[in-house]
Amino acid sequence: MRTKSYYVYIMASESMTLYIGVTSDLIKRMHEHSNGLVQGFTKKHEVKKLLYYEIF
Repeated sequence: MRTKSYYVYIMASESMTLYIGVTSDLIKRMHEHSNGLVQGFTKKHEVKKLLYYEIF
């Protein structure tokens, strides 16, 4: 049986506001953040740059 992978990721805005998140689909999530499709903190602070991620 295959287990599902999850990603812990750190993103930043141009002003270095940091955001930490968890997702099972990193590519989709980065697209959502980069295009302002996620309402809330990341959209408000224009968090768009992926700094780091790990797979679990």
